[in-house]
Amino acid sequence: MNGILIAMTLALLIPIYEAWQDEDIWQTMLAFASIATKTSIMILVVSVLRDDWMIGLVGVLILSVGNASLMLLAHVLRRMNEL
Repeated sequence: MNGILIAMTLALLIPIYEAWQDEDIWQTMLAFASIATKTSIMILVVSVLRDDWMIGLVGVLILSVGNASLMLLAHVLRRMNEL
């Protein structure tokens, strides 16, 4: 159980490094969307291991709503830079 969570935490470091290194706002927003997705998947794994459906519900809400708003913000920023 701990090995899975440690591996997932290490997988979070990849988009964090990409967001820190790259100057392009579009790539940074995509990296943050990836972080949000991986974090919500980690929440879902923890909820299954603990057999707690309320934690799983929070993970599903983050997965469905969080990425949509982040990607909408990225598109708005991209359009503003094109003008």
